[in-house]
Amino acid sequence: MAQNDLLLPWASVIENVTLGQRLRREKLDINKAHILLEKVGLMNAAKKLPSTLSGGMRQRVALARTIMEDKDIILMDEPFSALDSITRSVIQKLTWKLLKDKTVIMVTHDPLEALLLSNNLYYISKEKLKPINLPKSKPFRKINDDNLLYSHKHILNTLEKSHIS
Repeated sequence: MAQNDLLLPWASVIENVTLGQRLRREKLDINKAHILLEKVGLMNAAKKLPSTLSGGMRQRVALARTIMEDKDIILMDEPFSALDSITRSVIQKLTWKLLKDKTVIMVTHDPLEALLLSNNLYYISKEKLKPINLPKSKPFRKINDDNLLYSHKHILNTLEKSHIS
């Protein structure tokens, strides 16, 4: 899932969600597509074109399309960047729930988001991947968890040090 939604402008929302099946000439699972659209709050937009949607709505269509593919490994680049804070929280929880048994490699510039959603967390410094220790609690971590607050401060300090050096 790219940072940009990459929706086909001439295809409806439902056609964009089922794009992979259409390209592979598989039988379309419209029921699954409708369920995903319902989960991301866009069932009423199924027949609309992407140009009629807000950036956040388009991002949710792209997420539904990604989940529709049901792959074991999922790459996500800033998947929640176009969402307002309330929708972001809801969609993060939904994404975690729907993808918790998958391997997800997600790029984010939001340390708190990474902390909330990750089992393993790495940052890039001097062209190398470096791990950051996470709390023992499993994702989806609660924001009011003392371990989370401590870890968030630790992550920010680590990232600041790597950025300066």
